[in-house]
Amino acid sequence: MGIEKICQRDVCVAQLDETIQDAAQRLHDLDVGSLVVLDGDKKPIGILTDRDVALRIVCDAKDPKTTTVSDIMTSHPVTIPMTTSNEDALKRMRVLGVRRLIVADNEGRLAGIVALDDIIAQHVEEMTLIGGILEITSPSGSIMI
Repeated sequence: MGIEKICQRDVCVAQLDETIQDAAQRLHDLDVGSLVVLDGDKKPIGILTDRDVALRIVCDAKDPKTTTVSDIMTSHPVTIPMTTSNEDALKRMRVLGVRRLIVADNEGRLAGIVALDDIIAQHVEEMTLIGGILEITSPSGSIMI
């Protein structure tokens, strides 16, 4: 199965000149862990995570009312094509030490975002279906109806 089937298509975004105070409030209000920053062509140029806010604002004692998204975002965020398999996305997350990947269309524009939790949820659903099959199968291997 490809990432295009499980990625979140409704992605929350931030502006480069937006204050961290405003961006953090939106992270809280929308109950999301990241905001993607786009250029004029809707191509991802950065990502701001709740972890970025904690480590780069709180720990460094910066003022969230005057610090902007562009000051602390991660530039050149990791993107993957929509056709990426779940397995390849997991491998990329592991190698890069990230928990979310931005999904891009063929032109490199934002198409979605996939988090480790999305992939785990998909695997749990698959295992539940397998468990259901095993429950209706007798010990001899024949299906009980």
